[in-house]
Amino acid sequence: MNYFLNFLSTTAFATMAWENLLMIVIGIVFITLAIRKDYEPLLLVPIGFGMIVGNIPSVAGMALSVYDEGSVLSMIYFGVSQGLFPPLIFLGIGAMTDFSTMLSNPKLVLLGAAAQVGIFLTFIGALYLGFNPAESGAIGIIGGADGPTAIFLSAKLAPHLLGSIAIAAYSYMALVPVIQPPIMKLLTTREERLIRMKAPRTVSQREKIIFPIVGFLIACLIAPGAIVLVGMLFFGNLLKESCVTERLANTARNAMIDIVTILLGFSVGASTQAQTFLTPQSLLIFGLGALSFCIATAGGVLFAKFMNLFLKDKINPLVGAAGVSAVPDSARVVQMVGMKEDPQNFLLMHAMAPNVAGVLGSAIAAGILWSVLVL
Repeated sequence: MNYFLNFLSTTAFATMAWENLLMIVIGIVFITLAIRKDYEPLLLVPIGFGMIVGNIPSVAGMALSVYDEGSVLSMIYFGVSQGLFPPLIFLGIGAMTDFSTMLSNPKLVLLGAAAQVGIFLTFIGALYLGFNPAESGAIGIIGGADGPTAIFLSAKLAPHLLGSIAIAAYSYMALVPVIQPPIMKLLTTREERLIRMKAPRTVSQREKIIFPIVGFLIACLIAPGAIVLVGMLFFGNLLKESCVTERLANTARNAMIDIVTILLGFSVGASTQAQTFLTPQSLLIFGLGALSFCIATAGGVLFAKFMNLFLKDKINPLVGAAGVSAVPDSARVVQMVGMKEDPQNFLLMHAMAPNVAGVLGSAIAAGILWSVLVL
C-alpha cells in the first residue's frame, strides 16, 4: 500500500492545477484550428502539442520541463532562449523568397515600411502601460507579424516575456485570414478595391544576384543590430539566386527550415507552463499584440491611399495590407479580398512586394530597437 500511495503521489494527477488544464485545452484548440481551419498548421500543431506537454506537472527531483536545467526540453529550448533558431529560419526564408516583384516596382517597398508603424506605436503604448523600454521593444515587434523576429528580439531584450510574446506573435500570424479582411474593407472603397495594377517588369538574373549583397550592406549599415537576421535572410537568397548552390539552397528551404520549425514550435509551446504564463502581463501582451497587428495592417493600407494622391499609375490599397511580415499569408489574403470584388484582378504578385519588404522592415526595426535599447 505504501508503494501504491507513493506511486500516486508521483503522478501528474496529484499536482495538476486548473491553470494547467486550461493551458492544455488552449493547446488542443490550437491543434484543432490548424487541422480544421488550416490556420498555419506548420506552426500551430507543434506549438499546440508543446503546450500540452509543457503543462503536465513534473515530479519533484526529476528534470523534465523547459525550465529544469539539464532536461531534454531545456536543451531544445536553448535554441529559442539564445536566439539560435530564428536566424536559421531566416536562412530558409531567404532561400525560398523571390525578391523580383519588389525589385520590379521599388515604390511598393514603402508599403512594407509603412506597415512597421504598428511596431513603434505599440512600443509607445507598452511604455505607457508600465513596461520598461526593453520589454516595450520586445512587445512592439509583435506588430510585424513575424514570429522568428519576435522571438529573437525578446530573447535579447526581455527573456522573461519570451513565451508570451512568441505565442502572441504566432497566434496573430495564424489569424491573418481572420483579422486582416475586415480592416481592409473598412478602410477602402469598392472602387479602390477594383483598381488593376500594371504587370511587373521582368527582373534580370544579375539584379537578383546583386540585390542580396547590396541590400545587406545598406540595411546593416543603418541597423547593425539586424546583422544576424538580415544577413542570414540575404545569404539564403544568394544561395538561391546564384544558381550554383542549388543543393545548399534546397537544403535550407526544405529539410533545415522544417527541422528548425518543429523544434522551435514545440519548445515554445512547452515553455507556456501555466504557473509562468498565465499572468496579467501575458494578457496585456496579447492585447497589445492584437492592437499592434491591426495598426500595422491599417498603416499599410492608408499609406497606399496616400501614395495614390501623387501617382499616375494607382496602387490598389489592398496591397498595403501585405506590408506585415506574414509571408505569404498576407499576400494571399490580399488576393482573396481582391478577387471577391473582381475575380479577374490578380493582386498576388503585386502583394508579394510589400510582403517580402515587410520581412526586411521588421528585421531592421528589431535591429534598431536592439541597438537603441541596450545602450
